[in-house]
Amino acid sequence: DMKVDHMIQAQTKPLESSVPTAAVGPSAPAPLPYGLYPSAPAASDKFEALYPVLDDYMGLSLSRDIPPEVTALATVSQNQVAVPQYMGTGNLSNMVAPISGSSLGLKRAQVSHGIREVILCKDQKGKVGLRVQAINKGIFVVLVQANSPAALAGLRFGDQLLTVNEEVLAGYSVDKVHTLIVKANPERIVIAVRDRPFERTVTMHKSSTGHVGFAFRDGRIISLVKDSSATRNGLLIDHQLLEVNGQNVVGIKDSDITKIIDGAGNVITVTVMPSFVYDHMIKHTSGGMLKKLMDHSIPDI
Repeated sequence: DMKVDHMIQAQTKPLESSVPTAAVGPSAPAPLPYGLYPSAPAASDKFEALYPVLDDYMGLSLSRDIPPEVTALATVSQNQVAVPQYMGTGNLSNMVAPISGSSLGLKRAQVSHGIREVILCKDQKGKVGLRVQAINKGIFVVLVQANSPAALAGLRFGDQLLTVNEEVLAGYSVDKVHTLIVKANPERIVIAVRDRPFERTVTMHKSSTGHVGFAFRDGRIISLVKDSSATRNGLLIDHQLLEVNGQNVVGIKDSDITKIIDGAGNVITVTVMPSFVYDHMIKHTSGGMLKKLMDHSIPDI
């Protein structure tokens, strides 16, 4: 997509340069020698105990559990800020994707990391179809049951629950969250959700042989093919496949994931998270439960 966009720009630039331009106003003033906004204060406030520090992330001791190759730090020049081009939810107009921009799988798989509000009701059994895990003072979705109110509301694996009926969940245990939902009005449960904060998507294109260039075992990416679409688009090993074109594949067999990829068309978008984070999230949830109960349907756009 990026290369095609570069080619389009290269072809249109000579045409744009030949068109006369209107006179412009005075040039912008020189940048000020000082910042317009004060710098953030030191990270020490009354909420410090509720949230993890860098050496204790999601209950993990980074010096012990994180793979050594992940601990390398990227350096940024002073006074330089990287601003992402795509900031919206449900809008691909700012994304450079002349080839895959029309892919339904890309649209289904969007991860915004933003906060949204969902409204649930209970089913006839008084259930909402949700299983959560408490991770370092946060509450995260690890199971969304098929055809449940949670599935119909669009909750997904990895979503972080922030509030239930305006009650902040930071520091709550799983049992406390469960009790809160059980006691809630069965016809209206309002939940604030942060969209899958630990996940990202990678879009790839199949080769002439129908491959995108990666291998996996038990849903975990174990190898990449040199010069393949997977490597060119930044897919990494030791990451867990969570979705293929927006369809959840957590807990299902590798052979079934392969069938989904084979039948998904020429453009494939996978949703992944680091395997050590995934393993930590599901360590209290059985694989049989994920396979049998998880919502593996194709989401609506």
